Amino acid sequence: MSCEKEKAPRNQTIVLDKSETNKYSKRLIHLHSSTSFQNIINTTINQDVFEAFDYLPDKFIDLLFIDPPYNLNKKFNTHDFKAMGSAEYEEYIDSWLSVMLRMLKPTASIYICGDWRSSSAIYNVMLKYFIVRNRITWEREKGRGALSNWKNCIEDIWFGTVSNEYRFDVDAVKLKRKVVAPYKDKNGNPKDWVDGENGAFRITHPSNIWTDITIPYWSMAENTDHPTQKPEKLLAKIILASSKPGDLVFDPFLGSGTTSVVAKKLGRNYCGIEIDDYYACLAEKRLDIADHDRTIQGYHDGIFWERNSLGAQKRAKTNKPLSNYKNITLFEQFAGAIR
Repeated sequence: MSCEKEKAPRNQTIVLDKSETNKYSKRLIHLHSSTSFQNIINTTINQDVFEAFDYLPDKFIDLLFIDPPYNLNKKFNTHDFKAMGSAEYEEYIDSWLSVMLRMLKPTASIYICGDWRSSSAIYNVMLKYFIVRNRITWEREKGRGALSNWKNCIEDIWFGTVSNEYRFDVDAVKLKRKVVAPYKDKNGNPKDWVDGENGAFRITHPSNIWTDITIPYWSMAENTDHPTQKPEKLLAKIILASSKPGDLVFDPFLGSGTTSVVAKKLGRNYCGIEIDDYYACLAEKRLDIADHDRTIQGYHDGIFWERNSLGAQKRAKTNKPLSNYKNITLFEQFAGAIR
């Protein structure tokens, strides 16, 4: 992968030059014997998952996020993934998911990403080991057009838990939506909405259909050259809902590091495995950037905003980690934000 291409003025894509690659490669760790939780917390493991799994400790994961290669031909820098039959792909998922069971706390939650080709295989394997809670479907507005089929612009995320004792903080992931029909009570007061300077808005409960996600592109500060990079906003929803500050978020297919970066921005601990040297170094650079930029596009003042709404473009001018604002209600946050 070329590290030193000249970028257009508005292109914010994060890349590495040779000196940065040398710098960040020294931070990456490789496991060769059983290790403790203290040795892997807030690190990037640059290794094949099947090698690293043998040395990871038991019951250290609070939240597991997995974005595996989908069942199609795909090139990831110097590594290729080849499509396989449905049964073989199901065996592939089982081969690493079954090994990870011992690493999960009894209260852990798990999220696994997939597309329409791989979704059924993911569900079948998850049913063997977890309580499957839901299927989230999120809209990719960059879906390619097709002449003889429906345009594919959605992906799935399967949500499961190890047991019936798990964390789900619904107040942390409510969505701010514009009110189309702003009803008022008999006294003329808004019913379940607030009238602000940017119009009428309502705070709504999150559903399992997400239409507010923006895919990273070249003029966004979080963008990288990774071919399947997940948006920071998507990870923020999952991390806020299913973990608390100080928990450990683990990603065995880390890619360019979005899971670790968002965990850091939200005050969680993190650990990820990435086999590709360049992407692993890219993750470390993004973690450095997160030291002074805690912004998550589309998440501001403790609220998730609709895609392309005015609030989604605001940048938080603070170095402090975003939090769940436990001492005030979500409505109070909202009212304070628009005053």
